[in-house]
Order: sequence, then structure tokens, then C-alpha cells
Amino acid sequence: MHRPRTLPMMTLLACLLAASPGRADGDRAAAQVPLHPAYRQECAACHLAYPPGLLPAASWRRLMDNLPRHFGTDASLDAATLQQLNTWLAANAGTHRKVARDPSPPPQDRITRAAWFVREHDEVPAATWTRPAIKSAAHCAACHTRADQREFRERDIRIPR
Repeated sequence: MHRPRTLPMMTLLACLLAASPGRADGDRAAAQVPLHPAYRQECAACHLAYPPGLLPAASWRRLMDNLPRHFGTDASLDAATLQQLNTWLAANAGTHRKVARDPSPPPQDRITRAAWFVREHDEVPAATWTRPAIKSAAHCAACHTRADQREFRERDIRIPR
């Protein structure tokens, strides 16, 4: 009996794909967590609605505990909204490989100081962050053209001059 050669290859390919971690680090899934309405209203009113998976739960807790002094701004919230956001952030905080492999929380709980962020942006010269169209590393949308959709793929990067 003659078996087509493609069948064993297709079976092997299917097994490899099923066993493959693919995006097991959770980066894409973490970025696509639906935004809590209060997060979108309160936090995204001033800056990009950073995906909650970009920081560990402990960092989010400290940031939320210090909202009256949130990076030089009073971002205080009422108790009910604060509780809702604390619960949502804790449930959706970074636990995937990118965040979890960092030995400690980022300095000052800044996403831009996280070890994974520094690794991802190590080829960006320091002077780039100070360009008028960028202003700082925290202004993701300056270079990531789909940041507002929580997409940070390299193919969507356009660095302003």
C-alpha cells in the first residue's frame, strides 16, 4: 500500500504546532485585555491606557496607593473607583514571561524602567527620547502607530524625526 509522503509531514507539523508555545509569554493576550471603563475614563484621559500586563501587580498597587502624587500630578480617585481599578489591575497585571522574569519591580514602578522595556528598546539612542515629537519613553504612541489599539509590534513602529 502506498501512503502519500505528505501525510506524515502534515501530522508532524500539526503535532509541533499544537505543542508549540507560540505566544505563550502572553504578550498579545495581555495587551488585549478589555479595558475597564473607569480605567479608560480616568487614566487614559491623561496618557495612553497602558495594558495592565506591562507591570506586576505589586507595581500597580503602589501606583494606585500614590495617586495623589502620581508622577507629579494629583490623580486621586474616589474610593469606589479606586477599589474597582485595584481589583481589575490585580486580576490583569503582568504574570507572563516578559514581566515575570524580571528579578524585581521596575524602579519607581515605571513601565519605561522595567527590565523588559529596556531590553526591547536597547537600540533606541537616548537622544531619540528627547525629540519634540516624542518627548519621553512613556509616550508610546509617538513611535508605536497602533499603541492606541494596544498593538506594539515592530512592524508598526515609525520613529519621528
